[in-house]
Amino acid sequence: MPNDLSGFGVFVAVAEEKGFRAAGRRLGVSGSAVSQTISQLEERLEVALFQRTTRTVRLTEAGERLYAGVRPALREIEAVEEEVKELGTEPSGTLRLNVSREAESVLGGTFLGDFLNAYPRVRLDLVVTTHTGEIVEAGYDAAVGLGQMIEQEMLAIPVSDQMRLTVVGSPSYFERHPVPQHPRDLVEHVCINWVPGTGEPPYRWEFSEDGRDFAVNVESRVLTTDPDLNIRLAMAGIGLTITYEGLVRPQVEEGILVSVLEEYCETFPGFFLYFPRRRHRSAALRALIDFVRKEVVL
Repeated sequence: MPNDLSGFGVFVAVAEEKGFRAAGRRLGVSGSAVSQTISQLEERLEVALFQRTTRTVRLTEAGERLYAGVRPALREIEAVEEEVKELGTEPSGTLRLNVSREAESVLGGTFLGDFLNAYPRVRLDLVVTTHTGEIVEAGYDAAVGLGQMIEQEMLAIPVSDQMRLTVVGSPSYFERHPVPQHPRDLVEHVCINWVPGTGEPPYRWEFSEDGRDFAVNVESRVLTTDPDLNIRLAMAGIGLTITYEGLVRPQVEEGILVSVLEEYCETFPGFFLYFPRRRHRSAALRALIDFVRKEVVL
């Protein structure tokens, strides 16, 4: 007869199956053995847990309260048991990952390739979106996005340094237009802007001055959903665009692009791998968490 947590597992089975025989079939024991265990549990607790008739078995008020408290604890124990079993095996399974489009460049290069090579039995189901949203409800194991967008109940591990936005234009553009001295001057410039998707409002260019954050609605000559295209258009001299500093650092260093309004562009928390705060995590997710902690050096 199973004796997990002094009969609590048997109690939960009876409560969910609504009968001793059905619980016995679930547990692989006889109905009489289940009944005996429940009687012993009730004797120990000094309270009736079930109302028994010839046809039905229903929880008493005490039984309802016990079930509400015991079932979550048993689920945790079952999850930990599975987690312990996995410790002796190579991580495997499918990892569903939601990555914001902006963070995709951070995970590019060799990062994901190195992770998959380190864990050959892990399969990756990765979706790149304009924003991560509710990852639990959408069925994702984890997500990568900006720190300021992460919900409080999530655990987060940084995968990038602090970020900074920068406004850039080509030397040929500044041959035809004056260099803006303040973000308010952008209304006089040709701007290439970004929009998350069809029907959504364009990005309001964000700045900071004397500790005060503010945003500017620019007039967009070009409006796209592709930040990389915006950079290429800026390099072609079409206009100014705003983007993550790291994405254009090589072009700025080579003089292909010129960064302006730098004193108004403050740093902010970068990208994080984040996931639910629950104790049990799949072997594939634990492998990714361990990989990030070991390999990402900030």
